Amino acid sequence: MSIDRWLLQQHILGQTPPTLRFYTWSNPTISLGYHQRHYPEHWQSLVWHDRPIDIVKRPTGGRGVLHQGDLTYALIGTGFVGKRVEVYQQICQFLIDGWRSIGVKLGYGTAGTGYIHNPNCFGTATSADLVCADGYKLIGSAQLIKSGAILQHGSMRLNPDLELFEKVFGESIDLPPQLVSQLTISQIIDPLIQAARKHFQVEFEIESLSNTEWLQIKEDSTYR
Repeated sequence: MSIDRWLLQQHILGQTPPTLRFYTWSNPTISLGYHQRHYPEHWQSLVWHDRPIDIVKRPTGGRGVLHQGDLTYALIGTGFVGKRVEVYQQICQFLIDGWRSIGVKLGYGTAGTGYIHNPNCFGTATSADLVCADGYKLIGSAQLIKSGAILQHGSMRLNPDLELFEKVFGESIDLPPQLVSQLTISQIIDPLIQAARKHFQVEFEIESLSNTEWLQIKEDSTYR
């Protein structure tokens, strides 16, 4: 997520083009929303398979997200206009289109502001989130808008470990639709890229970060 924040800053400076990223997590990690100051005390000592569960702070808002068995996306760009919910819809349309192309129909959540009292982001589904036909919250998203540019990223909950989820949040979790849990990461990413290409009318170039860029990201993460 330090990369996401760095890419946003570079885009504001005119150094990088609009960017779409997808990534997974090597170790189960809880990310906190930028303004989330309180969370369950036991999170600080959580261990899973003899490894501590990391806690990181997101540059965007929202509540706690357990990154395990999920796919994270991040979109950085400019030119989005309208109210916050309208911008969410402008961006989320590529997610809706991409998942529909592989047989999963998504709609927006309807929960109100009561979500702020729940430390679990996936405990509620607001108008910024996408749910399956059976009500399963598949994608939770959050935004950071700065100097006219936007970072929107979110977690796609594909194969959550039920025991770990209950250990973190103290509540059970619904299983994702069977089609969702059976898909590979590439079977998800490829249609989403195609949908983004069509929706935003852009062509993508796949680029890796250079050694210099990695150093800049590390410095930004250390001294922010």
